Amino acid sequence: MTYDYSKELIDDYEKLLDIDKGHDVIIYAGENENAKEIRAHSIILCIRSQYFRAAFSNEWADKKDGKFILKKSNISSHIFEIILRFIYCGKVNLAKLAKLQTRELLELLIAVDELNIQTLITCIQEYLIDHHYRILHHNPIEALETVYQLDTFSGLLDFFLEAICDRPEILFNTDNLIRLRAPLLESLLKRDDLLLDEIVIWDNLISWSFSQHPSIQRDIDKWNKEEIAVMKSTLQNFIPLIRFYQISSDDFHLKVYPFKVLLPEDLTNNILASYTASTNKELNNDIHPPRSPKYDTFIIKSQHFAIFSSWIDKKNDSYYNLRNIPYYFKLIYRASIDGASAEVFHKKCDNKGATIVVAKVKNSNYIFGGYSPLDWDLSNSYKSTLDSFIFTFTNKNDVKTAEVGYSNGQISIGCYRSYGPIFGYYLVYLGTNWWVYYGYSGNYPSIKIQILSSSGNIDIDDYEVFQVIKK
Repeated sequence: MTYDYSKELIDDYEKLLDIDKGHDVIIYAGENENAKEIRAHSIILCIRSQYFRAAFSNEWADKKDGKFILKKSNISSHIFEIILRFIYCGKVNLAKLAKLQTRELLELLIAVDELNIQTLITCIQEYLIDHHYRILHHNPIEALETVYQLDTFSGLLDFFLEAICDRPEILFNTDNLIRLRAPLLESLLKRDDLLLDEIVIWDNLISWSFSQHPSIQRDIDKWNKEEIAVMKSTLQNFIPLIRFYQISSDDFHLKVYPFKVLLPEDLTNNILASYTASTNKELNNDIHPPRSPKYDTFIIKSQHFAIFSSWIDKKNDSYYNLRNIPYYFKLIYRASIDGASAEVFHKKCDNKGATIVVAKVKNSNYIFGGYSPLDWDLSNSYKSTLDSFIFTFTNKNDVKTAEVGYSNGQISIGCYRSYGPIFGYYLVYLGTNWWVYYGYSGNYPSIKIQILSSSGNIDIDDYEVFQVIKK
């Protein structure tokens, strides 16, 4: 038998932060009027961080009156205190993180990278992923630039870029875009999942290029040779990334052709020829496929539709990618917009064939839902199929948290006038309010949905229904 008092030990270590005794480290965090003296214990810092082991070594240490002196003017005091509390007791107060401004969260990111506290690096990265929309919405440029400069967070950069591709309105067609550095814009335009029409991408690229050279006027006919050369140089890495063959003839002539002086002549001729050619094969050109279609959803991302498609076709060993999804997903109902009632659900969704329902749990990233290959209707009866399923993502931002369970072929979906979508005795949407009832698992035996309240009900922010149409 083992007695475990580690919680008590951690609490005692945390008290050391508030007791002005026994310290042998003085840290000056912040600068000017915001500077603060923070006291700590070198033995704890050195055990927990390689950075501090190096800082307090004989070669680097700065000591005064027997105490190590560390000046960190680049890290504000309240950010340093968050880090210090983690070092002492392994705690991160999410409530405090939620109160930080985007700029402060990014400062925290830079600080944990500099201090090289690996566990905290993982923790902060997960927090930023879970709250990426708030961060990118408030300050997309600073967020991208910060992460771009930190090799440790390359995974976070990829996630941010994917999030912007999924919701390009965060950056495109805004004043933020013109402040974006060229390498980051290039990274975005290389992606297949940038959900914008190609002509919109071209318009934004042209606006960005003018912003890099404000002295160059927009009247192309008045450019001199030097100005043409400057603009060509600015765009030379971007032109190959634009999928010109996905731009309509009208848009090309109206918005692209006026800039023909910036395009390779053979490219312009081939594009013009493509509008009269019956097939692309006639042109013998290497034509990039269109970018992935945009999905109308407030809850999930494009990648989820690839996963849903795979589950519909029971491809459990490998998923479709965004290029080869064999279905269209048409939004036909959103509770927050159309009205959260059984009546509206049936008005919008009945007799539409196969549908998939997606719901988001209130104040979390937990999503769940179900797929029905059968019509919803007002028959006040259950229907049976082996092809329906229900699913969960404990974290919608992490596809590895996905779980799916198929019907056992009995009482698969319920069609009742007074209720929204029903999956067996398992999930029943109560059409009179926003609560979803968690029921019995017999009809979908291979999955368990997390109960998020003692009553067995799940409070949701919203739910959406998509009609599933075979391409």
